[in-house]
Amino acid sequence: MARRPASLAVRLTVSIGAVITFVLLTFGWMIERSINEHFVQQDVDELNAVVQVLQHTLATLPSNATPDDLKERFATAVSGHHNAQYYISSETGVQIYASPGSDLGRFAKVSRPVQKISIETVGTWQDHGETFRGAVLRTISDSTPGAKIFTIAVATGINFHLHYLESFRTYLRIITTVACLIAILATWLAVYQGHAPIRRISREIRNIKSDQLHIRLEPHTVPAELVELSISFNDMIERLEDVFRRLSGFSADIAHELRTPITNLKTQTEVALSQSRSIEQYREVLYSNLEEYERMAKMVGDMLFLAQADNNLLKPELVKVDLEAEMRNLFDYFGAWAEEREVELKLSGKQICVQGDRLMIRRALSNVLSNAIRYTPAGHIINVILESSEKVATIRVKNPGPVIPAEHIDRIFERFYRMDASRQRSIEGAGLGLAIAKSIVEAHGGKIRASSTSEATEFKISLPLISY
Repeated sequence: MARRPASLAVRLTVSIGAVITFVLLTFGWMIERSINEHFVQQDVDELNAVVQVLQHTLATLPSNATPDDLKERFATAVSGHHNAQYYISSETGVQIYASPGSDLGRFAKVSRPVQKISIETVGTWQDHGETFRGAVLRTISDSTPGAKIFTIAVATGINFHLHYLESFRTYLRIITTVACLIAILATWLAVYQGHAPIRRISREIRNIKSDQLHIRLEPHTVPAELVELSISFNDMIERLEDVFRRLSGFSADIAHELRTPITNLKTQTEVALSQSRSIEQYREVLYSNLEEYERMAKMVGDMLFLAQADNNLLKPELVKVDLEAEMRNLFDYFGAWAEEREVELKLSGKQICVQGDRLMIRRALSNVLSNAIRYTPAGHIINVILESSEKVATIRVKNPGPVIPAEHIDRIFERFYRMDASRQRSIEGAGLGLAIAKSIVEAHGGKIRASSTSEATEFKISLPLISY
């Protein structure tokens, strides 16, 4: 079973929630980093202050100072920096002074001296469960006898800062989580509310029944994002309404077309059975019934052909078809009927060949030509013109006759369509000929169009030329 795609509300909520979460986490990380850099800068400032005091003390030492004097002076040199620790050694590595606390002597030996204490040059380490931040410098003093270069290691404990950052980080995580949940809930509510027009449109669409296809959505009452959807739905409903209308008319036409021969068969059979008759009389009745059967069989065959065309089941067997030869054969076939109606058939143009199914093309041309003969007044000429341009072959069938109004010109290719519903269908045929011709032409990748003026009605068939 296929898995149902996630709803739009869930997709939008997840997407927007992910963005909000990312923004909040990034913002929290930036705040945490800013606070941490602030603490580091405080430590750097404190260490620089201690270093300045120690350098000043080294510079002001008397030349005859004893080691005890040095320890005493360095022990009292730094005041106001209770969290600071420092270590001083001579150029040869002999310890001059080390404040109580961390073993800065080991730190001074393993750390690389820097020229200036800054955020980038300080280092951190742990000693006896406490974390320190510090640096090692080299300084020169001319006043101290026997030693010109001193090593100064300074450090400050940062456990308080770390504890504060840890508690702040925990607090920030809680705040971020709560803010994300609130933001996601607010996003879901906003998305749900934003989809209200879609739900309203869905209800309106759901209420449209087969007998209410005239109802349309109002594009100006929906948000801008749904205007195109409303217009597309209205177009679809309009097409469906047209299809339902045509289907209703189609059903009525089928019933009418079949009712006439069935009524004739029933009437003739009842008359034949009303009294005893001779064999010849029964034979005449059977022949008459056979004509009605043939008419119904042809109608059913035409409808099946159109059903195949609707489902793209027409598969033309492509061969080389000479349109001029086909038209001359049709002229011979319809010649007697044309003479009976006092209509002349005239063919002009050059020989043109196309790729197509010979029987289908012949049937399409036959339907168009028979339609022209049926509506051409006596004493007039039907002109069939063969033309070609680039990759298209054109057959134009022109005949004088009644003008087809513009509102009917595109509908004459519909099944059972007639401009005058009162005309006798038995005289004009079933009304499927032009619909079949259109299906055949389109199955060959061509087009058929009609135009009508007071001078003549013209059917124009365009087919792809044969490719060599």
